Amino acid sequence: MNRTGVIYMSEGVPSISEAEWEVMNVLWKKAPQTANDVISNLQGQKDWKAKTVRTLLDRLVHKEVVGVNKEQRVYTFYPLYSQDECQRAEAESFIKRIYGGTVKSMLVQFMEEDSLSEEDIEELKSILDEKPKKKK
Repeated sequence: MNRTGVIYMSEGVPSISEAEWEVMNVLWKKAPQTANDVISNLQGQKDWKAKTVRTLLDRLVHKEVVGVNKEQRVYTFYPLYSQDECQRAEAESFIKRIYGGTVKSMLVQFMEEDSLSEEDIEELKSILDEKPKKKK
């Protein structure tokens, strides 16, 4: 947590709530957008009032995950982190919290639960085969 009370996932990316993820997904699809644009894009997906979306945008600006352009008459919002950066940080945070920081523990659990299809397993094998070996 920093001086402003913002909690970080990892790699300096602030932690964001599930509702904030919804707003970020809209901004990652197209940016910059006005608050009204974001509200319109979320109306078909969420039953949120305009004030709720504006509050989420304000939180994201406070956390420095979203930037705001105040040079125009109508403010526009844009992401300060890419979707990939946020997904990686969220995954690392999850793995640290739940699996003690080891991906292997998570994969073993998925394998034991039979939640992976043969196709999934083959795809994972090919990804692992393509991954460069770490130098000792």
